[in-house]
Amino acid sequence: MRKALLLFIFLGLGYTIQAQKYRGERLDSIHTLAVQTKAALKKLEKPASIRLMAVGDIMMGTDFPNKSYLPPAGKGPFDDVNAILQQADILFGNLEGTLTDTGENAKRCSDPSKCYSFRSPEYFGKYLEESGFDVMSIANNHIGDFGSIGIKNTAKTLEKHHIAYAGVFAKPSAIFEKNGIKYGFCAFAPNKDCIKIHNLSNAKKIVTELQKQVDIVIVSFHGGAEGAEHTHVPRKTERFYGEDRGDVYRFAHTMIDAGADVILGHGPHVSRAFEVYKDRFIAYSLGNFCTYSRFNLSGIKGYAPIAEITIDPKGKFISGKLHSAKQVDEVYPYMDDKKRALKEIKQLTQSDFPESKLIFEEDGTFKQLKE
Repeated sequence: MRKALLLFIFLGLGYTIQAQKYRGERLDSIHTLAVQTKAALKKLEKPASIRLMAVGDIMMGTDFPNKSYLPPAGKGPFDDVNAILQQADILFGNLEGTLTDTGENAKRCSDPSKCYSFRSPEYFGKYLEESGFDVMSIANNHIGDFGSIGIKNTAKTLEKHHIAYAGVFAKPSAIFEKNGIKYGFCAFAPNKDCIKIHNLSNAKKIVTELQKQVDIVIVSFHGGAEGAEHTHVPRKTERFYGEDRGDVYRFAHTMIDAGADVILGHGPHVSRAFEVYKDRFIAYSLGNFCTYSRFNLSGIKGYAPIAEITIDPKGKFISGKLHSAKQVDEVYPYMDDKKRALKEIKQLTQSDFPESKLIFEEDGTFKQLKE
């Protein structure tokens, strides 16, 4: 009888322990599921605002016509500006050239030293990823420098480093998601191999289709005449060396009318004005940003603005900040204490778009003065 009672107590205690263990494991599973659900819901939550940063032309060095145009080893292209760039929620730049280890020069040049074709090694892609670039335009006059293989390898390199891109026939637009916001991106240029800035009906179609699928549409264009004599936006078609470089004012406004939220321009190799149209931000040219060698960086061509804008989850402009960086020959961009890019863009904005009523402060912040 005593043995039977002890056996009953032992079995009961074992059952209780197993039950408690099962209940504990179940509670742990419930807790884990709750944590995972909370994290998933948080991921779906849209932020109250988005900090978008944009820069102009990027060509980190080229091994054509020879490797003397590559920078010395040991310094990254964005080392002196990463403290700013890495604060962005979304970071944009224009890739002025290719990222390819193969391909023959597609331009006809009797003297290779005077042939401006840009072939950056594919390993340079890591610098873009490390600095946080999310999206890049490849619609410009240098994407075809090394033919179709150069375009394909550039695309593969950007994909390898998780960077969205668009602007060529094989990739007119892209959709990507970050922090619960879905973005649509498209890019245009007047050049061979690119989706044309002149074809407004096609551009409108691309933007309209993106607008149906995403929260925010970003449009990039490579257009306008080049050089220090062309800092103003003329509000008409621009021609340079006999080429139609587009009417960037009409293009930008047409894209916003079609549903675009942010317009980012480049191509003139100098800074141009900012504008806010229908509560949407336009940068008409962000100039050169990280262009190692083979570029004329004298005077205002060496200004390297970093445009920061804060927008709401629907793309409406809230405020901005202009960070001034600078380049000199064969030196990567660095922050400019004299704030020359800020002063230039402030003056151009007030001159070209007084109706936008953008007010710039000394620290680079700017906002639209509301009546």
